[in-house]
Amino acid sequence: MSRALAILMPAYNEAAWVERAVERIAGASPPVDPSSGLPVTRTLYACDDGSTDATPAILERLCRRDDPRLAVRLIRHTANRGKGAAVASALRAAMDDGADVLLIHDADLEYDPADHPRLLGPILDGRADAVIGSRFLGESHRVLYFWHAVANRVVTLLSNALTNLNLSDIECCLKAFTAEVAGQLDLRERSFGVEPELIAKLARARVSRPGHAAGPPDGLTPPGTRRPPRPGRGSTRSA
Repeated sequence: MSRALAILMPAYNEAAWVERAVERIAGASPPVDPSSGLPVTRTLYACDDGSTDATPAILERLCRRDDPRLAVRLIRHTANRGKGAAVASALRAAMDDGADVLLIHDADLEYDPADHPRLLGPILDGRADAVIGSRFLGESHRVLYFWHAVANRVVTLLSNALTNLNLSDIECCLKAFTAEVAGQLDLRERSFGVEPELIAKLARARVSRPGHAAGPPDGLTPPGTRRPPRPGRGSTRSA
């Protein structure tokens, strides 16, 4: 029997991107579980964080469709609580459903789901308990503005000094970990501070960084280059 992969997707006012992001994940080849030789079973846990646009309606529609490639579940916050809170709510729902491996993937088009097999490989074959992506490694790189890149590298250096890890991009949102690790995270940060919090807590596990978060597929311009960062089988839950 193949392991269950939970894809955690925090979403806030992502009506312009979220359906295409979900379609990209559904259309990407799923990682193969070496222990069974079968593709992992994938469920996407989308947490709508109090969106004021059509994001929840789009996600509700995606929940209702019967897509054998990707099941979609929706968790809803009645008010905006921040990205960290949305990740925590999606994580709890996935753990309640018995997920084996969890992966965080944002609701915009910044990251390419074709990277999932490479990102998850060290976890699925038992070499790591957690994997942290990077936009600076691999054959393809997402474009970052100069001062954004400088600030990110400074924060990453400070994080590495505190955690004794050797990471290149702690602000990369692609992070994966086993259910055992997820059960020990106890996330407290409600906003974008969840990224360094995750790094600090994942540092206790066997961490790998084999892959990278490539730019959006088909040459699409990442949403982050056009606008400032955002605040932080089918069923719907309020949280």
